[in-house]
Amino acid sequence: MDYPEKTCSIERLVTHEKLVQATLAGRKTQQRRNGVYGYPNETFELDGKTFVITDLYQQKLGDMTDADAQAEGYQSLEMYRDLILKMHGGMQWNDEASAWVHCFQAQA
Repeated sequence: MDYPEKTCSIERLVTHEKLVQATLAGRKTQQRRNGVYGYPNETFELDGKTFVITDLYQQKLGDMTDADAQAEGYQSLEMYRDLILKMHGGMQWNDEASAWVHCFQAQA
């Protein structure tokens, strides 16, 4: 698949401390971003542990499910949406807006 150019460095994919901890614990396996931060098979490190991007695709926010929010490290889609809106003041949730979904796992 042809992906667009990166909009940010892969090292910036997971930066919030709570999300770093959720990733290290295996509770977070996805990160949605407005742009591309990493491509499939690319790796990044968190606290000395290596993770590999396993998939990259676009998804409309309105197509997200509770399972997607849980893969993001949240208990429910409602909690995920509330936190995203709190973090990005002035942003409104638009079901038609899309985000790049970066799927990843710890490298063996």
